[in-house]
Amino acid sequence: MTTATVGTPSLLTRLAFGIGGAAEGIKNNGFDYVLLFFYSNILGVDAGLVAAALLIALIVDAVSDPVVGYWSDNMRTKFGRRHPFMYAALVPVAISYFFAWNPPAGLAGNDLFPWLVTMTILVRISFTFYEVPGQALAAELTQDYDARTSLMSLRYFFAWFGGLTIQILLFRYLLVPTEAVPIGVFNIDGWNTYGGVAAVCIFFAVLICAAGTHSHIPNLKAPPASRKMTLGLIFSEIYETISNPSFRALFLATLFGLIATGISATLNQYINTIFWGFDNTQISNLTAGVYASAVFALIVAPMVGKKFGKKRGAISIGILAFTIAPMPVILRLLGLLPPNGSPELFQFILFVTIFDVGLIIATQMLMGSMVADIVEDSELQTGRRSEGIFFAGISFIRKLSQGAGVMTASLVLAVAGFAKGGGGAGATEESIRLLGWGYAISLLVAWSFMILCVSFYRISRESHAENLRSLSARDEASKVRD
Repeated sequence: MTTATVGTPSLLTRLAFGIGGAAEGIKNNGFDYVLLFFYSNILGVDAGLVAAALLIALIVDAVSDPVVGYWSDNMRTKFGRRHPFMYAALVPVAISYFFAWNPPAGLAGNDLFPWLVTMTILVRISFTFYEVPGQALAAELTQDYDARTSLMSLRYFFAWFGGLTIQILLFRYLLVPTEAVPIGVFNIDGWNTYGGVAAVCIFFAVLICAAGTHSHIPNLKAPPASRKMTLGLIFSEIYETISNPSFRALFLATLFGLIATGISATLNQYINTIFWGFDNTQISNLTAGVYASAVFALIVAPMVGKKFGKKRGAISIGILAFTIAPMPVILRLLGLLPPNGSPELFQFILFVTIFDVGLIIATQMLMGSMVADIVEDSELQTGRRSEGIFFAGISFIRKLSQGAGVMTASLVLAVAGFAKGGGGAGATEESIRLLGWGYAISLLVAWSFMILCVSFYRISRESHAENLRSLSARDEASKVRD
Protein backbone atom coordinates (compact mmCIF):
# COMPACT_ATOMS: atom_id res chain seq x y z
CA MET A 1 0.00 0.00 0.00
CA THR A 2 1.31 3.44 -0.89
CA THR A 3 1.51 6.09 1.79
CA ALA A 4 0.75 9.77 1.86
CA THR A 5 3.72 12.08 2.00
CA VAL A 6 4.82 12.98 5.51
CA GLY A 7 6.16 16.47 4.83
CA THR A 8 4.69 19.66 3.43
CA PRO A 9 3.53 19.53 -0.21
CA SER A 10 5.17 21.97 -2.63
CA LEU A 11 3.88 25.52 -2.94
CA LEU A 12 2.39 24.77 -6.35
CA THR A 13 0.51 21.75 -4.96
CA ARG A 14 -0.78 23.77 -2.02
CA LEU A 15 -1.90 26.59 -4.32
CA ALA A 16 -3.63 24.15 -6.70
CA PHE A 17 -5.47 22.52 -3.80
CA GLY A 18 -6.37 25.92 -2.35
CA ILE A 19 -7.57 27.45 -5.62
CA GLY A 20 -10.02 24.55 -5.82
CA GLY A 21 -11.85 26.19 -2.92
CA ALA A 22 -12.77 29.14 -5.17
CA ALA A 23 -15.25 26.90 -6.99
CA GLU A 24 -16.98 26.10 -3.70
CA GLY A 25 -17.02 29.75 -2.62
CA ILE A 26 -18.54 30.93 -5.90
CA LYS A 27 -21.22 28.24 -5.89
CA ASN A 28 -22.10 28.70 -2.23
CA ASN A 29 -22.41 32.48 -2.57
CA GLY A 30 -24.70 32.12 -5.56
CA PHE A 31 -26.91 29.36 -4.21
CA ASP A 32 -27.04 30.45 -0.58
CA TYR A 33 -27.60 34.18 -1.01
CA VAL A 34 -28.95 35.24 -4.42
CA LEU A 35 -30.53 32.32 -6.29
CA LEU A 36 -33.81 32.64 -4.36
CA PHE A 37 -33.89 36.39 -5.06
CA PHE A 38 -33.10 35.90 -8.77
CA TYR A 39 -35.85 33.38 -9.46
CA SER A 40 -38.53 34.93 -7.24
CA ASN A 41 -37.97 38.69 -7.61
CA ILE A 42 -36.43 38.86 -11.08
CA LEU A 43 -37.98 35.94 -12.97
CA GLY A 44 -41.32 35.91 -11.14
CA VAL A 45 -41.42 32.38 -9.71
CA ASP A 46 -43.44 32.15 -6.49
CA ALA A 47 -41.03 32.33 -3.56
CA GLY A 48 -42.61 29.20 -2.07
CA LEU A 49 -41.92 27.24 -5.26
CA VAL A 50 -38.31 28.47 -5.34
CA ALA A 51 -37.85 27.41 -1.73
CA ALA A 52 -39.40 24.02 -2.56
CA ALA A 53 -37.02 23.56 -5.50
CA LEU A 54 -34.01 24.40 -3.35
CA LEU A 55 -35.24 22.02 -0.63
CA ILE A 56 -35.71 19.16 -3.11
CA ALA A 57 -32.21 19.68 -4.49
CA LEU A 58 -30.81 19.93 -0.96
CA ILE A 59 -32.36 16.59 0.05
CA VAL A 60 -30.98 14.88 -3.06
CA ASP A 61 -27.60 16.47 -2.42
CA ALA A 62 -27.54 15.44 1.24
CA VAL A 63 -28.11 11.81 0.22
CA SER A 64 -25.44 11.99 -2.48
CA ASP A 65 -22.73 13.24 -0.08
CA PRO A 66 -22.18 10.00 1.90
CA VAL A 67 -22.67 7.90 -1.25
CA VAL A 68 -19.93 9.76 -3.13
CA GLY A 69 -17.73 9.87 -0.02
CA TYR A 70 -17.91 6.11 0.48
CA TRP A 71 -17.60 5.44 -3.25
CA SER A 72 -14.45 7.56 -3.54
CA ASP A 73 -12.94 5.84 -0.49
CA ASN A 74 -13.30 2.50 -2.27
CA MET A 75 -12.72 3.48 -5.92
CA ARG A 76 -10.05 1.40 -7.71
CA THR A 77 -8.62 2.98 -10.89
CA LYS A 78 -5.19 3.79 -12.32
CA PHE A 79 -6.02 7.45 -11.59
CA GLY A 80 -6.50 6.77 -7.89
CA ARG A 81 -9.58 7.17 -5.73
CA ARG A 82 -10.34 10.90 -5.89
CA HIS A 83 -9.32 12.28 -9.26
CA PRO A 84 -11.77 10.30 -11.44
CA PHE A 85 -14.63 12.02 -9.59
CA MET A 86 -13.04 15.44 -9.90
CA TYR A 87 -12.44 15.10 -13.63
CA ALA A 88 -15.93 13.68 -14.13
CA ALA A 89 -17.42 16.77 -12.44
CA LEU A 90 -15.38 19.28 -14.44
CA VAL A 91 -17.74 19.90 -17.37
CA PRO A 92 -21.13 19.11 -15.77
CA VAL A 93 -20.53 21.46 -12.85
CA ALA A 94 -19.73 24.41 -15.12
CA ILE A 95 -22.51 23.78 -17.65
CA SER A 96 -25.22 23.20 -15.03
CA TYR A 97 -24.19 26.33 -13.09
CA PHE A 98 -24.33 28.39 -16.30
CA PHE A 99 -27.83 27.19 -17.15
CA ALA A 100 -29.07 27.74 -13.59
CA TRP A 101 -28.65 31.48 -14.29
CA ASN A 102 -29.59 31.31 -17.99
CA PRO A 103 -32.99 29.59 -18.23
CA PRO A 104 -34.74 29.16 -21.61
CA ALA A 105 -36.22 32.39 -22.94
CA GLY A 106 -39.57 30.70 -23.60
CA LEU A 107 -40.20 29.97 -19.92
CA ALA A 108 -41.50 32.54 -17.45
CA GLY A 109 -42.96 32.70 -13.96
CA ASN A 110 -43.94 29.42 -12.33
CA ASP A 111 -43.29 27.57 -15.60
CA LEU A 112 -39.62 27.82 -14.62
CA PHE A 113 -40.13 25.56 -11.59
CA PRO A 114 -39.20 22.24 -13.34
CA TRP A 115 -36.15 23.90 -14.88
CA LEU A 116 -35.06 25.27 -11.50
CA VAL A 117 -35.45 21.88 -9.80
CA THR A 118 -33.49 20.12 -12.53
CA MET A 119 -30.64 22.64 -12.63
CA THR A 120 -30.23 22.93 -8.87
CA ILE A 121 -30.11 19.14 -8.53
CA LEU A 122 -27.53 18.88 -11.32
CA VAL A 123 -25.40 21.65 -9.83
CA ARG A 124 -25.45 20.16 -6.36
CA ILE A 125 -24.75 16.56 -7.44
CA SER A 126 -21.94 17.57 -9.80
CA PHE A 127 -20.43 19.71 -7.03
CA THR A 128 -20.61 16.75 -4.65
CA PHE A 129 -18.57 14.72 -7.17
CA TYR A 130 -15.92 17.42 -7.02
CA GLU A 131 -16.14 18.86 -3.51
CA VAL A 132 -16.11 15.70 -1.37
CA PRO A 133 -13.19 13.89 -3.09
CA GLY A 134 -11.39 17.21 -3.56
CA GLN A 135 -11.46 18.13 0.11
CA ALA A 136 -10.57 14.55 1.07
CA LEU A 137 -7.20 15.10 -0.63
CA ALA A 138 -6.18 17.24 2.37
CA ALA A 139 -5.76 14.07 4.42
CA GLU A 140 -3.89 12.27 1.62
CA LEU A 141 -1.49 14.91 0.29
CA THR A 142 0.22 15.01 3.67
CA GLN A 143 0.03 13.41 7.09
CA ASP A 144 1.87 16.32 8.70
CA TYR A 145 -0.17 18.00 11.44
CA ASP A 146 0.79 21.58 10.52
CA ALA A 147 0.93 21.06 6.74
CA ARG A 148 -2.73 20.08 6.79
CA THR A 149 -3.56 23.39 8.46
CA SER A 150 -1.69 25.18 5.67
CA LEU A 151 -3.64 23.24 3.02
CA MET A 152 -7.05 23.90 4.52
CA SER A 153 -6.18 27.55 5.22
CA LEU A 154 -5.48 28.10 1.54
CA ARG A 155 -8.68 26.24 0.63
CA TYR A 156 -10.81 28.49 2.83
CA PHE A 157 -8.91 31.62 1.76
CA PHE A 158 -9.64 31.04 -1.92
CA ALA A 159 -13.24 30.07 -1.15
CA TRP A 160 -13.81 33.43 0.54
CA PHE A 161 -11.75 35.31 -2.05
CA GLY A 162 -13.48 33.70 -5.03
CA GLY A 163 -16.99 34.01 -3.63
CA LEU A 164 -16.50 37.63 -2.61
CA THR A 165 -14.92 38.64 -5.92
CA ILE A 166 -17.75 37.23 -8.02
CA GLN A 167 -20.32 38.79 -5.68
CA ILE A 168 -18.74 42.24 -6.03
CA LEU A 169 -18.52 41.76 -9.80
CA LEU A 170 -22.23 40.97 -9.90
CA PHE A 171 -23.53 43.88 -7.83
CA ARG A 172 -21.03 46.57 -8.84
CA TYR A 173 -20.35 45.91 -12.51
CA LEU A 174 -23.03 43.61 -13.98
CA LEU A 175 -26.29 44.71 -12.37
CA VAL A 176 -26.07 48.21 -13.82
CA PRO A 177 -29.01 50.42 -14.80
CA THR A 178 -29.85 50.89 -18.48
CA GLU A 179 -32.40 53.01 -20.32
CA ALA A 180 -34.74 50.03 -20.49
CA VAL A 181 -33.97 48.85 -16.94
CA PRO A 182 -33.50 51.87 -14.64
CA ILE A 183 -32.97 49.72 -11.53
CA GLY A 184 -29.77 47.71 -11.96
CA VAL A 185 -30.78 44.71 -9.88
CA PHE A 186 -33.51 43.94 -12.44
CA ASN A 187 -31.01 43.82 -15.31
CA ILE A 188 -31.51 40.20 -16.43
CA ASP A 189 -28.60 40.43 -18.89
CA GLY A 190 -26.35 41.16 -15.91
CA TRP A 191 -27.57 38.05 -14.12
CA ASN A 192 -27.07 35.97 -17.27
CA THR A 193 -23.53 37.28 -17.68
CA TYR A 194 -22.83 36.48 -14.03
CA GLY A 195 -23.83 32.87 -14.69
CA GLY A 196 -21.37 32.65 -17.57
CA VAL A 197 -18.46 34.31 -15.74
CA ALA A 198 -19.05 32.25 -12.60
CA ALA A 199 -19.26 29.01 -14.63
CA VAL A 200 -15.94 29.73 -16.34
CA CYS A 201 -14.26 30.53 -13.00
CA ILE A 202 -15.66 27.35 -11.45
CA PHE A 203 -14.43 25.29 -14.43
CA PHE A 204 -10.86 26.57 -14.14
CA ALA A 205 -10.80 26.30 -10.33
CA VAL A 206 -11.82 22.62 -10.52
CA LEU A 207 -9.36 21.99 -13.37
CA ILE A 208 -6.46 23.63 -11.51
CA CYS A 209 -7.20 21.62 -8.36
CA ALA A 210 -7.47 18.29 -10.20
CA ALA A 211 -4.56 18.81 -12.59
CA GLY A 212 -2.36 20.50 -9.98
CA THR A 213 -2.60 17.51 -7.63
CA HIS A 214 -2.60 14.85 -10.37
CA SER A 215 1.12 14.09 -10.06
CA HIS A 216 0.56 12.97 -6.45
CA ILE A 217 -1.76 10.10 -7.45
CA PRO A 218 0.99 7.40 -7.15
CA ASN A 219 1.74 8.57 -3.60
CA LEU A 220 -1.83 8.76 -2.35
CA LYS A 221 -3.39 6.07 -0.22
CA ALA A 222 -4.57 2.97 -2.05
CA PRO A 223 -8.17 1.75 -1.68
CA PRO A 224 -8.96 -1.26 0.51
CA ALA A 225 -8.60 -4.73 -0.96
CA SER A 226 -11.31 -5.77 -3.38
CA ARG A 227 -14.21 -7.43 -1.56
CA LYS A 228 -17.83 -8.32 -2.02
CA MET A 229 -19.93 -5.26 -1.23
CA THR A 230 -23.47 -5.44 0.07
CA LEU A 231 -25.83 -2.64 1.06
CA GLY A 232 -25.74 -3.83 4.66
CA LEU A 233 -21.93 -3.82 4.72
CA ILE A 234 -21.79 -0.32 3.21
CA PHE A 235 -24.15 1.21 5.77
CA SER A 236 -22.47 -0.72 8.58
CA GLU A 237 -19.07 0.68 7.64
CA ILE A 238 -20.42 4.21 7.22
CA TYR A 239 -22.03 4.07 10.67
CA GLU A 240 -18.86 2.66 12.24
CA THR A 241 -16.81 5.41 10.64
CA ILE A 242 -18.97 8.36 11.70
CA SER A 243 -19.19 7.01 15.26
CA ASN A 244 -15.72 8.42 15.89
CA PRO A 245 -16.02 10.73 18.95
CA SER A 246 -13.89 13.49 17.45
CA PHE A 247 -15.95 13.44 14.26
CA ARG A 248 -19.18 13.75 16.26
CA ALA A 249 -17.70 16.76 18.07
CA LEU A 250 -16.82 18.53 14.81
CA PHE A 251 -20.10 17.51 13.20
CA LEU A 252 -22.11 19.24 15.92
CA ALA A 253 -19.68 22.17 16.12
CA THR A 254 -20.14 22.75 12.39
CA LEU A 255 -23.91 22.66 12.86
CA PHE A 256 -23.91 25.41 15.49
CA GLY A 257 -21.25 27.42 13.66
CA LEU A 258 -23.37 27.47 10.53
CA ILE A 259 -26.47 28.41 12.49
CA ALA A 260 -24.50 31.46 13.66
CA THR A 261 -23.43 32.13 10.06
CA GLY A 262 -27.05 31.95 8.89
CA ILE A 263 -28.16 34.35 11.63
CA SER A 264 -25.41 36.81 10.76
CA ALA A 265 -25.94 36.61 6.98
CA THR A 266 -29.70 37.15 7.33
CA LEU A 267 -29.63 39.93 9.90
CA ASN A 268 -26.55 41.85 8.74
CA GLN A 269 -28.52 43.76 6.11
CA TYR A 270 -30.94 44.91 8.83
CA ILE A 271 -28.10 45.69 11.24
CA ASN A 272 -26.12 47.68 8.66
CA THR A 273 -29.01 49.65 7.21
CA ILE A 274 -31.50 50.05 10.07
CA PHE A 275 -29.43 49.63 13.23
CA TRP A 276 -26.29 51.52 12.06
CA GLY A 277 -27.88 53.60 9.28
CA PHE A 278 -25.07 52.93 6.78
CA ASP A 279 -25.49 53.91 3.12
CA ASN A 280 -24.74 51.71 0.10
CA THR A 281 -21.16 52.96 -0.24
CA GLN A 282 -20.39 52.17 3.39
CA ILE A 283 -21.94 48.72 3.12
CA SER A 284 -19.92 48.10 -0.05
CA ASN A 285 -16.74 49.06 1.80
CA LEU A 286 -17.63 46.69 4.63
CA THR A 287 -18.05 43.90 2.07
CA ALA A 288 -14.72 44.68 0.40
CA GLY A 289 -13.08 44.63 3.82
CA VAL A 290 -13.55 40.86 3.88
CA TYR A 291 -10.55 40.65 1.50
CA ALA A 292 -8.38 41.92 4.34
CA SER A 293 -10.13 39.49 6.71
CA ALA A 294 -9.26 36.51 4.47
CA VAL A 295 -5.59 37.56 4.25
CA PHE A 296 -5.49 38.06 8.02
CA ALA A 297 -6.96 34.58 8.60
CA LEU A 298 -4.51 32.98 6.15
CA ILE A 299 -1.66 34.32 8.28
CA VAL A 300 -3.18 33.71 11.71
CA ALA A 301 -4.63 30.18 11.40
CA PRO A 302 -1.37 28.31 10.62
CA MET A 303 0.53 30.33 13.25
CA VAL A 304 -2.02 29.65 15.99
CA GLY A 305 -2.35 25.98 15.01
CA LYS A 306 1.40 25.50 15.18
CA LYS A 307 1.81 27.32 18.49
CA PHE A 308 -1.22 26.09 20.44
CA GLY A 309 -2.52 23.09 18.50
CA LYS A 310 -5.67 23.06 16.38
CA LYS A 311 -8.21 22.38 19.12
CA ARG A 312 -6.88 24.98 21.57
CA GLY A 313 -6.35 27.41 18.72
CA ALA A 314 -9.89 27.00 17.38
CA ILE A 315 -11.38 27.39 20.86
CA SER A 316 -9.27 30.45 21.71
CA ILE A 317 -9.89 32.23 18.40
CA GLY A 318 -13.54 31.18 18.45
CA ILE A 319 -14.13 32.65 21.91
CA LEU A 320 -12.49 35.90 20.83
CA ALA A 321 -14.52 35.97 17.60
CA PHE A 322 -17.93 35.40 19.15
CA THR A 323 -17.14 37.93 21.88
CA ILE A 324 -16.17 40.63 19.41
CA ALA A 325 -18.94 40.07 16.82
CA PRO A 326 -21.91 41.29 18.90
CA MET A 327 -19.83 43.73 20.97
CA PRO A 328 -20.50 46.88 18.88
CA VAL A 329 -24.24 46.21 18.93
CA ILE A 330 -24.20 45.72 22.71
CA LEU A 331 -22.10 48.88 23.18
CA ARG A 332 -24.61 50.86 21.11
CA LEU A 333 -27.52 49.46 23.12
CA LEU A 334 -25.71 50.62 26.25
CA GLY A 335 -25.19 54.09 24.74
CA LEU A 336 -21.40 53.81 24.53
CA LEU A 337 -20.81 54.45 20.81
CA PRO A 338 -20.89 57.61 18.63
CA PRO A 339 -24.24 58.41 16.98
CA ASN A 340 -25.30 57.08 13.58
CA GLY A 341 -23.91 59.12 10.71
CA SER A 342 -20.63 59.97 12.42
CA PRO A 343 -17.41 58.99 10.58
CA GLU A 344 -15.98 57.60 13.81
CA LEU A 345 -18.79 55.04 14.06
CA PHE A 346 -18.20 53.65 10.57
CA GLN A 347 -14.43 53.50 11.06
CA PHE A 348 -14.92 51.59 14.31
CA ILE A 349 -17.39 49.12 12.76
CA LEU A 350 -15.14 48.63 9.71
CA PHE A 351 -12.11 47.81 11.88
CA VAL A 352 -14.08 45.45 14.13
CA THR A 353 -15.70 43.71 11.15
CA ILE A 354 -12.38 43.08 9.35
CA PHE A 355 -10.76 41.77 12.52
CA ASP A 356 -13.71 39.65 13.64
CA VAL A 357 -14.48 38.10 10.23
CA GLY A 358 -10.77 37.25 10.00
CA LEU A 359 -11.00 35.40 13.31
CA ILE A 360 -14.12 33.55 12.16
CA ILE A 361 -12.41 32.45 8.92
CA ALA A 362 -9.33 31.37 10.89
CA THR A 363 -11.54 29.24 13.14
CA GLN A 364 -13.09 27.62 10.06
CA MET A 365 -9.61 26.90 8.69
CA LEU A 366 -8.49 25.18 11.88
CA MET A 367 -11.69 23.14 12.16
CA GLY A 368 -11.36 22.08 8.52
CA SER A 369 -7.85 20.83 9.19
CA MET A 370 -9.08 18.98 12.29
CA VAL A 371 -11.33 16.86 10.05
CA ALA A 372 -8.27 15.58 8.19
CA ASP A 373 -6.61 14.42 11.42
CA ILE A 374 -9.60 12.21 12.27
CA VAL A 375 -8.70 9.96 9.32
CA GLU A 376 -5.74 8.21 11.01
CA ASP A 377 -7.57 8.07 14.34
CA SER A 378 -10.43 6.24 12.64
CA GLU A 379 -8.09 4.05 10.56
CA LEU A 380 -6.46 2.82 13.74
CA GLN A 381 -9.88 1.80 15.11
CA THR A 382 -11.57 0.46 11.96
CA GLY A 383 -8.69 -0.61 9.71
CA ARG A 384 -10.03 1.62 6.91
CA ARG A 385 -9.15 5.06 5.63
CA SER A 386 -12.37 7.01 5.20
CA GLU A 387 -11.40 10.52 4.12
CA GLY A 388 -14.38 10.73 1.80
CA ILE A 389 -16.89 9.76 4.47
CA PHE A 390 -15.60 12.33 6.96
CA PHE A 391 -15.53 15.26 4.54
CA ALA A 392 -18.90 14.16 3.13
CA GLY A 393 -20.32 14.23 6.66
CA ILE A 394 -19.15 17.80 7.20
CA SER A 395 -20.47 18.75 3.76
CA PHE A 396 -23.79 17.12 4.64
CA ILE A 397 -24.26 19.04 7.88
CA ARG A 398 -23.34 22.30 6.12
CA LYS A 399 -26.19 21.79 3.71
CA LEU A 400 -28.62 20.49 6.31
CA SER A 401 -28.06 23.40 8.67
CA GLN A 402 -28.32 26.16 6.06
CA GLY A 403 -31.93 26.92 6.95
CA ALA A 404 -31.57 26.73 10.74
CA GLY A 405 -29.79 30.07 11.04
CA VAL A 406 -32.23 31.71 8.66
CA MET A 407 -35.18 30.41 10.72
CA THR A 408 -33.60 31.75 13.92
CA ALA A 409 -33.00 35.11 12.27
CA SER A 410 -36.61 35.18 11.04
CA LEU A 411 -37.79 34.64 14.61
CA VAL A 412 -35.66 37.57 15.76
CA LEU A 413 -37.19 39.74 13.01
CA ALA A 414 -40.69 38.67 13.97
CA VAL A 415 -40.15 39.50 17.65
CA ALA A 416 -38.61 42.85 16.70
CA GLY A 417 -41.56 43.66 14.42
CA PHE A 418 -39.80 43.47 11.06
CA ALA A 419 -41.52 40.33 9.77
CA LYS A 420 -44.00 42.28 7.60
CA GLY A 421 -41.34 44.22 5.76
CA GLY A 422 -41.32 47.97 5.35
CA GLY A 423 -37.60 48.30 5.97
CA GLY A 424 -36.37 51.13 8.14
CA ALA A 425 -39.31 53.41 7.39
CA GLY A 426 -41.55 51.74 9.92
CA ALA A 427 -38.84 50.93 12.46
CA THR A 428 -39.44 52.23 15.97
CA GLU A 429 -36.85 52.77 18.65
CA GLU A 430 -38.16 49.70 20.46
CA SER A 431 -38.06 47.48 17.37
CA ILE A 432 -34.47 48.54 16.65
CA ARG A 433 -33.53 47.78 20.26
CA LEU A 434 -35.13 44.33 20.05
CA LEU A 435 -33.36 43.69 16.76
CA GLY A 436 -30.00 44.51 18.35
CA TRP A 437 -30.52 42.32 21.41
CA GLY A 438 -31.91 39.46 19.30
CA TYR A 439 -28.90 39.62 16.99
CA ALA A 440 -26.36 39.72 19.82
CA ILE A 441 -27.92 37.04 22.03
CA SER A 442 -28.65 34.57 19.23
CA LEU A 443 -25.06 34.81 17.96
CA LEU A 444 -23.63 34.36 21.45
CA VAL A 445 -25.77 31.28 22.09
CA ALA A 446 -24.97 29.60 18.75
CA TRP A 447 -21.23 30.23 18.98
CA SER A 448 -21.11 29.13 22.62
CA PHE A 449 -22.58 25.77 21.66
CA MET A 450 -20.07 25.53 18.81
CA ILE A 451 -17.12 26.06 21.15
CA LEU A 452 -18.59 23.59 23.65
CA CYS A 453 -18.75 20.92 20.94
CA VAL A 454 -15.19 21.61 19.78
CA SER A 455 -14.01 21.01 23.36
CA PHE A 456 -14.98 17.32 22.99
CA TYR A 457 -12.57 16.84 20.06
CA ARG A 458 -9.88 14.41 21.26
CA ILE A 459 -7.00 14.62 18.79
CA SER A 460 -3.92 16.66 19.67
CA ARG A 461 -0.56 17.04 17.97
CA GLU A 462 0.83 14.35 20.28
CA SER A 463 -2.01 11.88 19.80
CA HIS A 464 -1.87 12.40 16.03
CA ALA A 465 1.84 11.57 16.05
CA GLU A 466 1.12 8.47 18.15
CA ASN A 467 -1.59 7.40 15.68
CA LEU A 468 0.92 7.67 12.83
CA ARG A 469 3.48 5.61 14.77
CA SER A 470 0.91 2.93 15.58
CA LEU A 471 -0.25 2.71 11.97
CA SER A 472 3.33 2.49 10.74
CA ALA A 473 4.07 -0.32 13.21
CA ARG A 474 0.93 -2.16 12.13
CA ASP A 475 1.88 -1.84 8.45
CA GLU A 476 5.37 -3.18 9.19
CA ALA A 477 3.95 -6.12 11.10
CA SER A 478 1.58 -6.84 8.20
CA LYS A 479 4.50 -6.87 5.74
CA VAL A 480 6.40 -9.32 7.94
CA ARG A 481 3.40 -11.66 8.07
CA ASP A 482 3.02 -11.46 4.30
